[in-house]
Amino acid sequence: MTDTLDEAAVVPMPDLAFGLADPREAARMTGLEQIEAIVERRFPAPPIVEVMAQWIHEIGEGHIVFLGNPASRYLNPMGLVHGGWTMTLLDSALGCAVQTTLGRGETYASLGTEVKFIRPVLPGMEQVRCRAEVQSRGRATATAAGWVEDGRGRVLATGTSTCFIHERKA
Repeated sequence: MTDTLDEAAVVPMPDLAFGLADPREAARMTGLEQIEAIVERRFPAPPIVEVMAQWIHEIGEGHIVFLGNPASRYLNPMGLVHGGWTMTLLDSALGCAVQTTLGRGETYASLGTEVKFIRPVLPGMEQVRCRAEVQSRGRATATAAGWVEDGRGRVLATGTSTCFIHERKA
């Protein structure tokens, strides 16, 4: 699924069901098929999507775009959107980008994620976008890089992640 988005457009969060997919059904699918099933509402979205107001907007093999709505409920004591909100957005996008490269019966676990904050995320920002792309995919590890940008295309944060790929245990 791909979609173009005007840099200034605000896309409403889709009306999603939240929960977890049947692991037996997910194990029969590739990682890309699993992500597509969430976007197409054949699988529920993970509960964190509802809590953090961050969701998948575009997908393809080796890349993904999430959108997120920073809001006052995520503020830290300094009046900025907490860095953990931004880190969660990057972690989700980076991991899901890797997931789109998985074959049937494979899963992954994050080995490490690094985030660099460039500009603050403010509650007045209507929406931010996080793009992530797989940089390398081996038999046992994959690395992804991504960035968060505001509606004007200014980079707010960047991140990288390394994931361990292994056989899904039933």
